[in-house]
Amino acid sequence: MPDICDAFIQRFDHPLQADPATNDQPLAGLTVAVKDNFDIKGMITGAGNPEFAEDQKPAAEHAGVVDTLLKNGASVIGKTQMDELAYSLMGLNARYGVPLNTAAPSRVPGGSSSGSASAVAPGLADIGLGTDTGGSVRLPASFCGLYGWRSTHGLIPSDGMVPLAASYDVSGFFTRDRDLMQRIISVFCQAPTDAADISYWTPEDLWALPMDETREHLRSALPDFDYKRDAILPEGGAEASLSAFRLYQGYEIWRHFGDWISKRQPAFGPGIKERFAMASQITKADFDDASAYRNRLRERLDAVLPEGTILVYPTAPGPAPLLTTPQSELEPYRNRALSLMSVAGHAGLPQISIPFGTVDGAPVGLSLVGRPGSDRLLIKAAASFQSF
Repeated sequence: MPDICDAFIQRFDHPLQADPATNDQPLAGLTVAVKDNFDIKGMITGAGNPEFAEDQKPAAEHAGVVDTLLKNGASVIGKTQMDELAYSLMGLNARYGVPLNTAAPSRVPGGSSSGSASAVAPGLADIGLGTDTGGSVRLPASFCGLYGWRSTHGLIPSDGMVPLAASYDVSGFFTRDRDLMQRIISVFCQAPTDAADISYWTPEDLWALPMDETREHLRSALPDFDYKRDAILPEGGAEASLSAFRLYQGYEIWRHFGDWISKRQPAFGPGIKERFAMASQITKADFDDASAYRNRLRERLDAVLPEGTILVYPTAPGPAPLLTTPQSELEPYRNRALSLMSVAGHAGLPQISIPFGTVDGAPVGLSLVGRPGSDRLLIKAAASFQSF
């Protein structure tokens, strides 16, 4: 079993505040745990990898999203563990250890925003700040029994955030309840929450991806709405979506990290090493094919997903894998998870994962996905699902 570590890389002796909070600030009195790929002034941003941390200088300023949280009354209490350079989904960091999943201690916490989820779940922090490229907020939220918000791509400025694949990267948050998530979303998104009519769509191709027990549990617990059930993905289905995601994302990742990795030769842990090696082999022709698929998916979603329509489907294939699961068995799970989560990533859509019960004694999440900019509508609609 991997070593279990604390959620925090560093927990501050004195919380970081912009100014003394006032009661009219929306996040007054709330504490935030910050993933270690966001800058905090005066600190090294290590991104879950010791060689990367050694090559960095202390940040000159706070990341924009951190500054916004502080100016709205929150206080930062520490920086949290994460997967190496954010290129994983399980929360297994061979260099620093694995943050504890307090909702299911024998299981992985999910990643790459593992420490932020691990800090929020037991109440060590009120808010967890993370990033989400392929599911790095959504999956830990499902695994740890939390609300997780992947914001509309581009909604929250990315200054002061270590990128992975910029056209997919977004900031995201964890909370233990819907009301607090609604307050956070309102800080960053001023779009209206009203829609003439809200309709719900449970795409049959996405519901086919989870494990049988998880699918049956989530389906049986849905509120009694008139759901549309047609498939959502274009030709090629989930397999094509996954392939395009891995190629497009991997190409961007290597363009960002490739030179540094080639010169530094960091001692990546299992899974991370192989993923970067794969990314290094992606050709421009591969990327162009993936780009063509992504454009087709975006065009289809833009055409079939009008304002007020919300996609409803499982966040993850099932509960979190056990800590003892070998890498050879984690990869198929990871592929299923990425197939589910690549839809919002490809199209830059907002997604909110809601705690939706347990399977085998561990949490599972249900997701709501809408058009770009519908973040506030999604958290408002989540009220209709949270008691089921």
